[in-house]
Amino acid sequence: MSSDPGFAAGTEPRIIVSARARSMRLRIDRRTGEVLLTVPKRASRRHALEWAATHRAWVEKQLAAIEPRLRLLSGARLSLFGEPHEILWDERHRRVPNVEAGRIVIGGPPETLEGRLLRWLRREARDLLSSESAEFAAKAGLRIVRISVGDPCSRWGSCSASGTIRYSWRLILAPSFVRRATIAHEVAHLAHMNHSGEFHALVARLLGEDPKPARLWLRRHGAQLHRIGSV
Repeated sequence: MSSDPGFAAGTEPRIIVSARARSMRLRIDRRTGEVLLTVPKRASRRHALEWAATHRAWVEKQLAAIEPRLRLLSGARLSLFGEPHEILWDERHRRVPNVEAGRIVIGGPPETLEGRLLRWLRREARDLLSSESAEFAAKAGLRIVRISVGDPCSRWGSCSASGTIRYSWRLILAPSFVRRATIAHEVAHLAHMNHSGEFHALVARLLGEDPKPARLWLRRHGAQLHRIGSV
């Protein structure tokens, strides 16, 4: 895309046409660093960009506040279970990562290190999320049909009426109390496909503590988890 007047290269808004929009709205996706401009269906593209350009200073301020993307390379410090771990590439080590005393040691070809680390993190996340989901389901006398992990941008977990629970693998990067509160939330949906008082009571019973601090942590820090790993 060529640079639009009023915006530096790489910060041009992506226009989203919405039939529901009654006015123009400008926002920053803090996970991707993308500038999003929502406009009504019949809005003029040129007028929309001119309007957005009047908010250039706000856009630049918001973009400057976004943490740089963390590449999973040797020497980087990766949050695992909410605790910092240094990634250390060692040619003498095997290709499969090993966690030891605040470090993640990995060997193999350095040019494929990031991809292998991401695949390993997804496997670790699936195993841990499956185990803890089974723990909570057994406590509530509920049955999980299937568990999967992915990398959604809009939610940390979801539960279908058929009994399938899906999680973001990035939960493994968050503190344990955040991960477990998210799991309790989704498992409780197996019994209540709503957010009723009964649902929230079950979440609290499964978790054994107030889940609100976990939700607050995700609101404050969740976007940073999406800045980990290459695009």
